[in-house]
Parts: sequence; structure tokens; C-alpha cells
Amino acid sequence: TECEKEPGSLLWIFVMVGNIVRGMGETPIMPLGISYLEDFAKAENSPFYLGCLHTATIIGPFLGLLLASFCAELFVDIGSVGADEITITATDARWVGAWWLGILICALLNLLVGIPFWFLPKSLVKEGETNDPEEASEKSVAPLQENDKNETKQTIHAVLIKHHTNSWHYFIPDFIPFLKALFHNPVYMLFICITVLQFSAFDGMISFMPKYLEQQFGKSASDAIFLIGVYNLPVLCVGYFSGGLFMKKFKINVYQAANIAFWVSLLEYLLYFAAFWTVCDTTPVAGLTVSYQ
Repeated sequence: TECEKEPGSLLWIFVMVGNIVRGMGETPIMPLGISYLEDFAKAENSPFYLGCLHTATIIGPFLGLLLASFCAELFVDIGSVGADEITITATDARWVGAWWLGILICALLNLLVGIPFWFLPKSLVKEGETNDPEEASEKSVAPLQENDKNETKQTIHAVLIKHHTNSWHYFIPDFIPFLKALFHNPVYMLFICITVLQFSAFDGMISFMPKYLEQQFGKSASDAIFLIGVYNLPVLCVGYFSGGLFMKKFKINVYQAANIAFWVSLLEYLLYFAAFWTVCDTTPVAGLTVSYQ
């Protein structure tokens, strides 16, 4: 009992804070990036650009899973413990991979990739319009003409912000009715519910499938992560890209896109439902499914 010591490390707080900061930096990419594309792209090209954007968001996790597979093959104390001192292998339940190495690599890459965002212009020339030197005088006036409504909204918004700069208690009365109106919008709430269901299913697969592959098929953590990345994410990339290309090619409107999404989702559900008939034998576990003798 003298050797027993309860864990008292608070290093997990640094990991939690790091993930919070990472989420704060990554979250604006989707809403602001989509608005950036919608404002300066042609209506018929916007779905294709959005498909490319979503494809890129899947390529990132795919490369991340490959990196995680590589890091899981390395011992957690790599650099401080020699290879000859490690007496267990990656398939051992006591093995802990170098999980921290992937975080450091991704943090450095995020920092480098974020630098070009400082040089993005606030406004772009609308796609399809000319930008010849002889039209310089018209070009100087064009942004005001093209974004007249947007600038009007921005002016009103700036006035409101200036008026309420030091009056945060005015924010709640303005925000609550707006939020209430969103909650009473059936299309918006239906889209939110669908998104929650889709992401919960995807996150559940990412969270629990590696352990299932380890226990059911005797795979190491590195192999399980690699298999999930190879079998799932490339197909998602093809789906996002082909969906955007299909909408651009046939000029699909919102109503038609909703119908296509319904039937494709129904087919996806039926295919997943068929997996219930794919049953594997349970791996014998001493003391649980079989006796110790």
C-alpha cells in the first residue's frame, strides 16, 4: 500500500486549454469561408467551390489519421527511452503511443498555414467581371456599386456597435429575439438536427471503431487508425467533390438538392442497417466469456 499513489498531475488542463484555443481558431473557417465564397463567386460556381472546401476539410482528418497511425507506432517516451529498454510491442494493451508528437506537428503546420490568411483582401472582384487596366476608373467605383446592400448593413451595424460600445446590457435584448426567431424557423432547426445526427454518427465511429478493430480483429492501435482513415475518408472526399460538381453541372436548386439529399441519405441508412446482419464471433475473454481454466 505504501507504493500506491493517486494521480495528481494537472497537465491535462494544458491539453484541454490547447484544444479550446485550437477550436477557437478553426471554427471561423467554415462560416466565414463559406460567406467569402458566396460573396465573390458566381451562383452557378458556388456549389462546386463549397464542395472543394468540404473536400479539403476531409483531406485534413485523413492526413491526420495517417500521422496518428505513425505516432502510435512510436513509444510515448521516445527520445528519453532507448529502443532496447522497451520490452512491450505496439499490440500490447499497456502500449502508449507518442500521442503528443502529432499535436506538436499539427500546431506548427497550423501556424504556418495561418500566415497567408493575413494577406487575403477584404474585398474581391466579383467572379466573371473584367479587371482590365483601362477600366481602372470603373473598378474604383465598382465595389461600392456591387456591395451597396452589404455596405449599408455594415454601416448600420457599425452605428449600432458605436452606440452600444459601453452598454453590454443592450446586447441581450437584441440577441434573444434574434435567437428565438431562429429557433422558430423549421427549416433551420431541421437542418441543425440533421447535422447533429450526422456528426454524432461520424464521431461515434471515429471514437469507438479503433477499439473495436483492436479487440475483434487483434489489430494494433496504429493499424486500426490507419484502416479507418483509408476506408472511410477518401470516399467522403469523393462524395463531397462529386456532389459539388454535380450541382454545378446541372444547376441544381435548393429544392432539388434537398430531394437528392433525402434519397441518398435513405440509401445510406439502408446500407448501414444491413450491417446488423454482419455478425462476428465474440473474442473469448478469460473470466468474462470463458472460465479461467
